[in-house]
Order: sequence, then structure tokens, then C-alpha cells
Amino acid sequence: MASAPAQDGIFSVTSLNRTIRALLEGEFPDLWVEGEISNLRRQASGHVYFTLKDEGAQISCVQFRGRGGATRTTRLEDGMLVQVNGRLGVYEPRGQYQIVVSVVQPKGEGLLQAKFEALKRKLDAEGLFDSAAKRALPDFPAKIGIVTSPTGAAIRDMLHVLQRRSPWIEVLIASARVQGAGAAEEVVAGITLLNETDVDLIVVARGGGSIEDLWAFNEEIVARAISASQLPVVSAVGHEIDFTIADFAADLRAPTPSAAAELISQDREDLLRRIERLRQSMRQELISSVRMNREKMQRFRQSSLQQIIMRRIEREQQLVDQYAEVIARETESRLEKYRAQLTMTSRLLRLHHPAALLKTRGESLSRLQSLLRNAARNQLEDARKRHERLHAVFRVLGPQATLERGFSITSLANGSVLRDASQLKTGTRLTTRLASGSAESEVLEVSAS
Repeated sequence: MASAPAQDGIFSVTSLNRTIRALLEGEFPDLWVEGEISNLRRQASGHVYFTLKDEGAQISCVQFRGRGGATRTTRLEDGMLVQVNGRLGVYEPRGQYQIVVSVVQPKGEGLLQAKFEALKRKLDAEGLFDSAAKRALPDFPAKIGIVTSPTGAAIRDMLHVLQRRSPWIEVLIASARVQGAGAAEEVVAGITLLNETDVDLIVVARGGGSIEDLWAFNEEIVARAISASQLPVVSAVGHEIDFTIADFAADLRAPTPSAAAELISQDREDLLRRIERLRQSMRQELISSVRMNREKMQRFRQSSLQQIIMRRIEREQQLVDQYAEVIARETESRLEKYRAQLTMTSRLLRLHHPAALLKTRGESLSRLQSLLRNAARNQLEDARKRHERLHAVFRVLGPQATLERGFSITSLANGSVLRDASQLKTGTRLTTRLASGSAESEVLEVSAS
């Protein structure tokens, strides 16, 4: 309660400060102030004193031990831009007014969080987040639309998962900025555009980031566009710990873009196993039905009346067989369709797999090796035939053939062939080679011709 002045209208210093304190604290019991920290001082008592300033003024602040809000995890430093919440008070001994701080938080985070909570409450009250209005996703989507940045990590991760699990799903990308000014409007435009296509569902995706980075997905226009979509919408924004307004408005929230791709796709190996189990089950049911009907027919063959009934049953059995054939053909047709799709996908994967290229190159190398072996074999055969022809000629024209026709070859002692009588003299020893054997002789006389 404010102190009254003395009867002469003059305040004491104490009473004046007490009156000012009462007025200020009554007028400003709770307020938020934004500014830059300076002259930060931490006392041994645990209390923190600092000055909060901007370009035109400053005000003293005190934060008593045990209070501080965001400062429990954020260390205050000189020069930090912060928002403080508290009450305005007066330190009477010095006549100094100050802010008694209860909450300190880095600039921006509190305002964005407050805007987030306010919009969430507003849209929730309107029923935009009502779980009863959520639409179910198709079990086997053939074509999906993704609103995201075409160069971000989110789209790469999603396409990788979809190609691994369900490579037959067609993907249509609506390019949009996912951060900064105009991002929310582009996301809305992407959702609107995809609603005019033949996609089965829409995914709104973006990787992780700060609350400022993800803010486009906290805009009211994005939430209303998701709610107004004629197609189911999956929100895959940020990491698992991140929540946006888009998550609450969407028909399904995925913790990450990769998780969204897992949720909306079917694993092809699992599908093949399910199809095989269904085929086996239908086959067993048909076999059991046929066996049961055959047993019934055998029991009714005991009398003429039973014969009449038997013929009726046979007709019914034929009808059952026809139905069974129709069901079997339909089942096989569907299985063949799924097999063709899987075969086509597998063929495409094999064609682009390095092993397929290596196999093709290996086959080419094998063909070249075969051609080389055949060429070498042909050349060797030609050489053998030429050798045989030359050997035949040699047999006809060679020295041995000449000897066999009655000729002989005479050579000197040194082995040289005798060609002229001038090579001879009395006493020269000669060797004469015949067709079979040889003879030694000595020149007794040399006559000139």
C-alpha cells in the first residue's frame, strides 16, 4: 500500500520510493521485454544481474536463484538477444527501478512457439484435427504425389525406399520451396496442383531443421490446404521429435520422409509370399471340396433312387468344376499379372546391374576367344597341308628319288660333291652313293676330255 506524505505535503525519501514501488508494481505486474544483455554479473548467491538495452535505452534486471525459464538449458552471455518475462519493481535503498526476471529465452523462440500453440488451439477448435475426419490411405497406391524441394535430401531418401520396396509405384513431384519467404504458398500450390492429377495420395515432405526452418509447415494456409485436399495427405516433415501444424492436419503423420515412404508402400517380397500363401490356400480348398463331393457320390450309389440323386449331384459337380476352373483361371491371371510386373521390374534391375554388363562383356570375350581358337586351328591345318605337299614334291624331286632312278652321287673325301673332272687327280679317294648303300674307290688315272 502506498505511503502517504507528511501533513505538510513533503515525502521522505523512503516513503517516496515506497510509493513509486507500489505504483510501478501495481501497473506492471507481468510483462515481456526484448533487448540485448550487457554488464552480466553472476553472484556467489546464485543471483544474476544484467542490463537489458536497445539502441535508445537500457534497464536493470535481476534474476534470483531458482528462476529463469529457458536459462536452465541456455547459458546467458553479454551481447545475447533475449526476451525476458517478469514484473517491474523498485529497489528502495537506491531508488532504482528494475525488472525482476522470472523467464529468459533466446529471442524468437518464444514468439514462434506461442504462435504455434495459438494456431493449434484455433484449428483444433474448428475440427481440422478431428481424428474422425482422417482419411484412410490406399493399400496399394499406383501413383503418389510428393510436395517437396526436388534437390533436398528428403526426396532422395524417399525415392530410394520406394525403389527398394515398391518399384512399380509412379512418383509425381510438385516442386516447392520448403523454407523461407513464400515457401508456405508454394506448398499450398503443390497440394492444389496434385489434387488435379490422378495420384492416389499426397506426401508433404521436408528434412529436419530448427523451428524457423520448419515454420512454413506451421502456417495456417498450409494446414487448411491439407484439410481441404480431396486426396489423403501424409505429413513427413522434420525428424521424429519435430511436430508441425501440418502433422496434426494431415491424415497420417510420418516421423521422417523415409518412414513415410515405408508406410505408403508395400514390400514386394512380402507380397509374393502372401500371393503364394493365397494360391496354396485356394488350391487346398478346391482339393478338399472335390474330395468331399466324390465321397458323397460314392455313398449315394447304393440304390436306384440314389442313382437319380447321383446324376443330379454329378450335374452339380460339373457346375462346381466349372466354377473352380473360372476361379483358378482368374487367380492364375491375376498371379500372372503380378508375376509379369515383378519380372519386368526384375529385368530392368538386372539390365542395369553391373553383373549383367559383366556377363554381356564376358559373352563377347568368349565369342572372340572361340573365333581366335578357330582361326589358329585353321592356320595350323593350312600349314600342315602345305608341309605335306612340299614333302610329296621333295619325295619326287629330291636326291633319293634321283638315286632310285639309277643315278648316283660321287663325293670327295671332304664331303663335297664331285661336279667336274678337274677336281680329280691320281690317288683321289671317292665315295659313290647309290639308291641303296655306297661304294669307295680310288682314281687311278684322269683323262682330259
